[in-house]
Amino acid sequence: MKKVIFTPAARAYVRRIDRETAMRILTALDRFARTGEGDIKRLHGNPRELRLRVGDYRVRFTEDPPGTLHIHAVLHRSEAYR
Repeated sequence: MKKVIFTPAARAYVRRIDRETAMRILTALDRFARTGEGDIKRLHGNPRELRLRVGDYRVRFTEDPPGTLHIHAVLHRSEAYR
């Protein structure tokens, strides 16, 4: 299993959204960290950055070789690509 590290901004955003949605996001992250499964896409602007789609929310992160996921942002899709 990979280690998941949130930036303070990403952690704060997850705390602000409703509990059900936050749990769906955390469950999807856990699933990806364990199995590598999920709706993942590499972003065009930064080839190292990936996004995980969870309903109307997007999780932007990078994956480091020793098995660490750095979560940079958790945003609603209307804000995610600005």
